[in-house]
Amino acid sequence: MARSKKPVNPNARQALDRLKEETAAELGLHNYNNIYKGALTSADNGRVGGHMVRKMIEAQEAKLNGLK
Repeated sequence: MARSKKPVNPNARQALDRLKEETAAELGLHNYNNIYKGALTSADNGRVGGHMVRKMIEAQEAKLNGLK
C-alpha cells in the first residue's frame, strides 16, 4: 500500500516548509525552497531531510523530558 504525501494536518505543510528552509540555511543552502532541486546533489537534498528528522526528534524528546 502506497503512503499518501498528504499530511494528516494540512497546516503542517507550512511548518514543515519553514523547518526545511531553516535547516537548509543552517547547512549553507540559502533560499532552498526556490532552488530547483534537480540542480542539487542527492546528498545535499538528503542531508536537509536527515537534519530535519533529527531536529524533529530532538524537539519531541525535549517535550517528553519536560513532562517527566
